[in-house]
Amino acid sequence: MKVNTEPMYIALADDDEDDRFFFQSAIDEMEFNSKLSLFKNGKDLMDYLEQPDVIKPHILFLDLNMPGLSGFDCLKLIRNNPNLRDLSVAIYSTSNSEKDIEETLSGGANIYIHKPNDFERLKQIIKHVLKINWQYQTSGLNRESFFLSI
Repeated sequence: MKVNTEPMYIALADDDEDDRFFFQSAIDEMEFNSKLSLFKNGKDLMDYLEQPDVIKPHILFLDLNMPGLSGFDCLKLIRNNPNLRDLSVAIYSTSNSEKDIEETLSGGANIYIHKPNDFERLKQIIKHVLKINWQYQTSGLNRESFFLSI
């Protein structure tokens, strides 16, 4: 059996510098074969994703509440772009709002994660999300499977 040695490409778009730092630290500590791209806002993310020859991330962690181009805006642009619409998108937000959860579910996000305020829990959540086989996860999405609760 051939072992896949290709790295997993991960992207995080979050305007909070501390959240980006903790996310990167969590990935680094997990010693997971990955390449992480960090974006400080939605515009930088979309500029990157819309480049013709860019390696698309296997999964995008997307903050909702960013100034300018919000996570909601990015999700809509991603799902309306034929070259990006199959991208796995994990909403990564401090919001627990039912409205935000429903809007991102109906907008085509794959999973909704409430940002933890504990570093060990952050690592646990990231590890769980990275182990999901997204090829099969997108079918049969429902409210219960959409909101990650670990």
